[in-house]
Amino acid sequence: MKPNLPALVQYLFFFTAVLLMALGVGSMFRASPRPDMKLIYMVYAILMFGDALAMLACGLLIRARKTIIFWSAVTLLSLNIILSIFDQFGLVDLLFVLLNLLTLGLLITLRREFLPQ
Repeated sequence: MKPNLPALVQYLFFFTAVLLMALGVGSMFRASPRPDMKLIYMVYAILMFGDALAMLACGLLIRARKTIIFWSAVTLLSLNIILSIFDQFGLVDLLFVLLNLLTLGLLITLRREFLPQ
């Protein structure tokens, strides 16, 4: 049985969106000894929710074979990788970068499946 790699790419987008939502909720309810940090954590959460929404949209639309969607997905994944590296880099960031690299690598490798003929 041949693996359905385009579906795997789609599911990786969905998995990343769920992961970002969970991290956003975690940031929203993060306990901090300093009350002034609460606003910063809320901003992080809003950014993660926006990224999750964009990942969800890419996952839903990536198989539509439209050039703009393909390149938007490549740009989103690239930004996720670059911006995660310049953050306070820890284990969660490493796993997130690897997940985005896997998705981006598959997306570029299978570009004939996602771009118009």
